[in-house]
Amino acid sequence: QMQLEESGGGLVQPGGSLRLSCVASENIVSTNSMGWYRQTPGKQRELVAARARSGVTDYADFVEGRFTISGDDAKNTVSLQMNSLKPEDTAVYYCNAGGVRIYPSGYVGALWGRGTQVTVSS
Repeated sequence: QMQLEESGGGLVQPGGSLRLSCVASENIVSTNSMGWYRQTPGKQRELVAARARSGVTDYADFVEGRFTISGDDAKNTVSLQMNSLKPEDTAVYYCNAGGVRIYPSGYVGALWGRGTQVTVSS
């Protein structure tokens, strides 16, 4: 079964740091991009950061240099280092993969993880 598995969420005080990680299942051969989205109750899911297979990255304006996305294309993994966290960063964070090639010959346009809760509170 193809899936993305997130880890690293939790509770942190304002100004603290967290590192989120996402690993694709072994039957995923490659992806065109991997990234992170977040969602709070009553709001639409929004992009946080994304990384293309070329290495080009994209960040939401609200990141303001606080987060860094990195990935390993050979292992189909992506991580998000989040520093200087604010209470408004509290959300469920979802890993996303775009242009997913599945062994032996499948393809899906997008794949989502189940999400990991990030809570920033004192």
